[in-house]
Amino acid sequence: MPDPTTAPPAPADCQGGERQREVESALAKIDEYEAVTVDGVQTAADCALIKKFQSRYGISPAKGMAGPTTANVARRIATSMSAEEQAKCSVSGPALTICVDLTQQTAWAVRDGAVVWGPTVVRTGMAGGYQTPNGTYRIFGRNKREWSVPYKVWLPYWQAFNGGIGFHETTTYLHDSFGSHGCVNLLHSDAVSLWNLSTVGTTVKVFGRRPGT
Repeated sequence: MPDPTTAPPAPADCQGGERQREVESALAKIDEYEAVTVDGVQTAADCALIKKFQSRYGISPAKGMAGPTTANVARRIATSMSAEEQAKCSVSGPALTICVDLTQQTAWAVRDGAVVWGPTVVRTGMAGGYQTPNGTYRIFGRNKREWSVPYKVWLPYWQAFNGGIGFHETTTYLHDSFGSHGCVNLLHSDAVSLWNLSTVGTTVKVFGRRPGT
């Protein structure tokens, strides 16, 4: 890791945010971002890594400032990478299993005991009768562009696994304070990659409980 006393300072338009050390601590646990310096001081290198993280996980604006949304997402991803959290969806064998962690609002996929996709952020059902139910399911229907009759909106990369509940690309900002009507919302890049990885018959395990529901 670079020495913060000699590392180039952050540019004027990328100063440290209120959650600087918290974001750094979480990013240090995520392989792709572990080069971050955990000292609570923003440097040019830290800024670049935080911007990269924000862009990857659809956080707007992606300007490198360590605010509450970035801290929340980084913590959830780091937690979901831990052995303790992944043990909640422990599977073996060559068949693909998609794990949906309602508590962390994340998802990943496992094959042969190893994570082959994710973890990434998701948004699941909100309170008021729309909670995404726990259970083990199988994908039974797929459509690259599904029309939602009740909500009158197109659902890109639709993969149904429990009645009218399925995976699809989000149609709104993923990190708002609301939730879905039961579906598992994904960022565009994640919806595409999960579509390419999955098939009809792929197992889906949903566990935990979304905070506030």
